[in-house]
Amino acid sequence: MKNRKSLLASLLTLGLLVGSASSQASGWCESGKPVKFAGLNWESGMLLTDIMMIVLKDGYGCATDQLVGNTIILETALAGNDIQVFGEEWMERSEVWKKAAAAGKVVGVGAPIIGATQGWYVPRYVVEGDAKRKRPAQAPDLKTVADLSKYASVFHDAEEPSKGRFYNCPAGWICEQDNTDMLKAYGLENTYTNFRPGTGAALDAAVLSSYKRGEPVLFYYWSPTPLMGQIDAVRLEEKTGSNKDVVTMVGLSKAFHEQAPELVAVLEKVNIPIDMLNQNLARMTQERIESPKLARIFLKEHPEIWHAWVDEGAAKKIEASL
Repeated sequence: MKNRKSLLASLLTLGLLVGSASSQASGWCESGKPVKFAGLNWESGMLLTDIMMIVLKDGYGCATDQLVGNTIILETALAGNDIQVFGEEWMERSEVWKKAAAAGKVVGVGAPIIGATQGWYVPRYVVEGDAKRKRPAQAPDLKTVADLSKYASVFHDAEEPSKGRFYNCPAGWICEQDNTDMLKAYGLENTYTNFRPGTGAALDAAVLSSYKRGEPVLFYYWSPTPLMGQIDAVRLEEKTGSNKDVVTMVGLSKAFHEQAPELVAVLEKVNIPIDMLNQNLARMTQERIESPKLARIFLKEHPEIWHAWVDEGAAKKIEASL
C-alpha cells in the first residue's frame, strides 16, 4: 500500500509538473537554442513575425532573433536550419521554397493569412460610381480582365492618350513579367501602356493619388497590404476559375518542426482575419508606427484573436508583458 501511495504521489507530481510546463518551451528553448525568424521586409510579414516573436518570447520563455535578407537568402537559410521560422510564406511563388520542400528540408504549417490575394484591380467607384462625389460609373460592365479591351479610354495614359495605362510592378519583380505576359495573353499590349513604376512606393503613390482624386486607375496589387486597408478596390476576374486566393503558411525548418512540437502547435494556429490585418497595416503606414510596437498594440487590443493560439498559462504571461 505504501508503495502504491508513493507511486500515486509521483504520478500526481509528474502531472502537476507537466501541467505547469505547458507554457514553457520544453526542448528547443530550454536547451538554450534561440528561435531565429526570417526578417521579412514587407509590412504584413514584418507584423506577423513580430507578433510570433512576442508570443514565443513572453509566453513560452524562448530567446528569439531575426536574420535580415532578401527572400531567396532567407528561404535558403530556412532550408539549412540557419533560421527556423519564415512567418509568411506564399507557397506558390518561390522556386527556392518548392525545391526545399521537395527535398524535405522545410515544412509549411497553419495559415497565418486566409484570403490573401493578388491580381489586377480598379477602384470600386469606377464600376459602381461614387454618390458622394456625384460621379457616375465609368465602366459599369467591367468585371474581367478581358473586358478591359472596351475601356482603354477610361484609363487613358496622359503620356500616350491613345492608350490606357496599366500600372505594373516595378521592373525586376517576379510579378512584373507575369503581368507583362498577361497583357499579351489578353491582347491588351497594343491598347494599354505597360507602365512600370520605379519602386513599390512609386506604385503606391500613383494609385493613392488617383484614388484621392476619384480618377480611374488600373493596377496590379496584392493583399494584405497597407494600401488595401486604405482604399476600396475591385479585383478583376481572370480566366474562369483562375482567381484563387493565395495560400500562405508559416515556413519552418525541418529540424525545428521535429524538435519543437510544442512551439509548432502554437505557430500552426496563428491567423489574423485579412480585413483586420489590412486595417492594422494601414494604421502602420498612416500613424507611422513601427512594426514591433504595433505588434504589442495588436496583442493588447485583440486578445480574442490570439488567445486561441496559446494555452492559458502563456496567455497570462503575454498579457502581463503588454
